[in-house]
Amino acid sequence: MSVEVDTPNSSRPDWDALDWDKQDGLLPVIVQDADNLRVLMLGYMNREALQATLDGGKVTFYSRSKQRLWTKGESSGHFLELVSLVADCDNDTLLVQARPHGPTCHLQRASCFPQAPAAFLAELDALVAQRERERPAGSYTTRLFEGGVRRIAQKVGEEGVETALAAVAQDEAALLGESADLLFHLTVLLRARGLSLQDAIAELQDRHRR
Repeated sequence: MSVEVDTPNSSRPDWDALDWDKQDGLLPVIVQDADNLRVLMLGYMNREALQATLDGGKVTFYSRSKQRLWTKGESSGHFLELVSLVADCDNDTLLVQARPHGPTCHLQRASCFPQAPAAFLAELDALVAQRERERPAGSYTTRLFEGGVRRIAQKVGEEGVETALAAVAQDEAALLGESADLLFHLTVLLRARGLSLQDAIAELQDRHRR
């Protein structure tokens, strides 16, 4: 039996299904950015921290060093806004998806795991979104957005062809380079249509479940 909570202030989860005894009343909590699935941090919750998270909508942990409940951002203002919470198959770990309000890491980085392979895709997606909003002068990404969807789509088509040609006629370095170009331009195209890489990943996940 798993525990799933879709939104803050939803019904109280079945705490008896969670394995609170395995780590002396604490459960490890993995926090992901709800919009791009970047892993943000790891913390711990006890029963009171879980309830405070559900009641207030701000992710709250039990601090082992401070020996008290600790709401992320209570000092910095960089809160984690709860979106969903689910337990794993063994009911001894929680996965929280949240929207960060500012850097999550105490080093003022977006994630405590900046070198995680998937983290860069989330960083790229966020950077492309920022470019679309701000349109800085001299930016190649700005020029793409100002060219419109048709021009961006044309670039994706060109990069797709070049990737395919590299796969059959060039070495691995060329294929990787063309693949990187294709992935970047696809990210821009999705954003130009109001979508994101995470939306494409979610579509793949839905197909996998069918």
